[in-house]
Amino acid sequence: MMMSSSAALVLALGLILVNFTGHCHGALQVGFYRGKCRLLVDVESVVATVVKAKFIMDPTITPALLRMQFHDCFVNVSPLTNLINCTTICSFMNKLKGTLCNVMISKGCDASILLDGRASEKTAPPNLSVRGYDVIDAAKAALESICPGVVSCADIIAMATRDAVSLSGGGRYNVETGRKDGFVSLATNVNLPGPDIPLAQSVATFAKKGLNATDMVYLLARDNAVNLDQDPASSLRVDNSFFKQIMMRRGILQIDQDLATNSLTKATVAKIATGNDFNAKFGEAMVKMGRVQVLTGNQGEIRKSCRAVNKR
Repeated sequence: MMMSSSAALVLALGLILVNFTGHCHGALQVGFYRGKCRLLVDVESVVATVVKAKFIMDPTITPALLRMQFHDCFVNVSPLTNLINCTTICSFMNKLKGTLCNVMISKGCDASILLDGRASEKTAPPNLSVRGYDVIDAAKAALESICPGVVSCADIIAMATRDAVSLSGGGRYNVETGRKDGFVSLATNVNLPGPDIPLAQSVATFAKKGLNATDMVYLLARDNAVNLDQDPASSLRVDNSFFKQIMMRRGILQIDQDLATNSLTKATVAKIATGNDFNAKFGEAMVKMGRVQVLTGNQGEIRKSCRAVNKR
C-alpha cells in the first residue's frame, strides 16, 4: 500500500529528528481550568471533595494514587516524543495528519493506564497492583455532570494524587494542569524500573524521562515506601520516615538499601532523612514527573470516560 504524501512527511520528520532530545511539557500551568467551566465551577475543589470522601473511608488511597500516577508516566518513549519543541512540531504535523501525530506521541503522563482492554497497560504485571480507578471515575463523573468535555483524565490523576498526599500530611503542592488524554495503552509499553535492577540503571531510566537522581530518590523511594515503611506510626503518612529507616539498614527491597549506600544517592538520602524540607522537595519532584511527555493543545483528547477513548 502506498503511503500518503502527508504521512510520509510526518514519518520523515520523525526520522530526521529522532536523535534530538528534550522533554516537552507544552502549555501546562497552575490554574489552567480557572474560568473554563460554567457557574464558576472550581475544578480542583470538585476533585478534592471526591478524594477526601474516599480518604475518610480508606486512607490507603494515598499510596494507591501515588503508584497510579508514577506508573502512568513511566511508559516507553515513542520516536517522536524526544523532540525539541514538541508542541510546535505536532502543531505543524496536525495540519497534515493530526491523528498520526497524536498516536505517535501518546507515551507519557496521559492517563493511558486508565484505559480498559485485554492488552492495555492495566494488564502488565507491574500494574496489577495499581488501584484507585474508582476514585478517578468518581471525580470524572462529578466533573462531567457540571463541566462536560473540559477536564482531562490525566489532570484528574495529578490533582487527585496531590489531594491525597495533602490529606496524608505530605503538604499541598501546586499542580500544573492542561494535559490531554492519550489514545494508546499497551502492556508492552510499560517500562517501570524493577526492584532488582542496579541503581545506576534506575538512574539512567529516570534520566530518559528528564528526571535526575534526586528526583528518582523521592519518587522511587516513595513508590516503595508506601507499602514497605517499617515505622507503624508513619506507614500511612507521606513523610521522610522511610529514609530514616533505610539509613538504619531496614530496607526490604534491595534497591531501597542501595539508595542509602550507593555513592550516586546516599548523600541525598542522608539529607532527606535529617532535613525538614521533605514536603516541599517531594512536591517539586511530583510536579516535575507530572510534566513527563504530556499531550497538550491539539494533541490527544478530553475523554468522556477515563476507561475508553472517545468514539469517532
